Amino acid sequence: TTSNYTSAPFTAFLLTGVPGLEDFQIWISIPFSFMYLLAVTSNGLVMAMVIWDRSLHEPMYLFLAMLALNDVLLCTVTVPKMLLIFWQGPSISTFPACLTQMFYVHALFLFESAVLLAMAFDRYVAICAPLHYTTLLTGSLISKMVVALVARSVAVVTPGILLILRLHFCRSNIIHHSGGLKCNIIHHTYCENMGIAKLACNSIVPNSIYGLTAALLTTGLDFVLISLSYWLILRTVLRLPSREARTKAFGTCGAHTCVILIFYTLAFFSFFTHRFGHHVPRHVLILLANLYLLVPPTMNPIVYGVKTKEIRMRLLGLCAQPK
Repeated sequence: TTSNYTSAPFTAFLLTGVPGLEDFQIWISIPFSFMYLLAVTSNGLVMAMVIWDRSLHEPMYLFLAMLALNDVLLCTVTVPKMLLIFWQGPSISTFPACLTQMFYVHALFLFESAVLLAMAFDRYVAICAPLHYTTLLTGSLISKMVVALVARSVAVVTPGILLILRLHFCRSNIIHHSGGLKCNIIHHTYCENMGIAKLACNSIVPNSIYGLTAALLTTGLDFVLISLSYWLILRTVLRLPSREARTKAFGTCGAHTCVILIFYTLAFFSFFTHRFGHHVPRHVLILLANLYLLVPPTMNPIVYGVKTKEIRMRLLGLCAQPK
């Protein structure tokens, strides 16, 4: 009924952390802190190498630098706030700040998926149509691709934010915090679309339908196109007469495949269990929601450092320099 809704917009959200694991959050923060520092440092190193080394100013490495920058932003949007909750307890986030965080989390996630698709297209052209590589993947085309991918992320995420604004939140879930703030309690470490929507008293069917449709038509479609690209690449590689050429192609694409599997496996598992895993413990859902935003940024530069010869050789060169 109307009396159960808030009579005026509440002031803030109170993020409580991982429900049921409050006593263990200080210990959970240790691996999360290590992963965050590793992600920022290693991705920063990849970006620096690509920027400073002119021989790496090629489409493949430019996309890799974009991925590294996006990874730093993606984990920085969520992890510092999460660690603050783990160390100091529940933390307040104002309504505009919460919506802003939610926008950047989902927009950066979509952009990461789009960059992985662009990298798959780059490898497809390089291996399946090498004679057209330099004429197709020009600097102008890459710039236009980046603008289009950013526009796609903004266009897809914005309606989800607007759908949150139509919701009414129940008085029963609102507490009066110190300083006169009216806080809506979220049992999470960051502001996430469906996590906020589930607090509403009115129907969230439009939110759920839009979220599912948008995810399938963007991230889901990206995954299908990436899979198709690598299937075509694999078919072409197996036909190469030179064993050395096959080995080089498998080495480069192997790194991409590892990154893609890490990213999409965690993302899809978290996405579907959050919506349909009604019997999955809440603390498992929250931990998964954090891991799928932190594990790929941590693993991406490590995988590329090991699998990509040019990156590996430059890293070894840096380490071998006399102090």
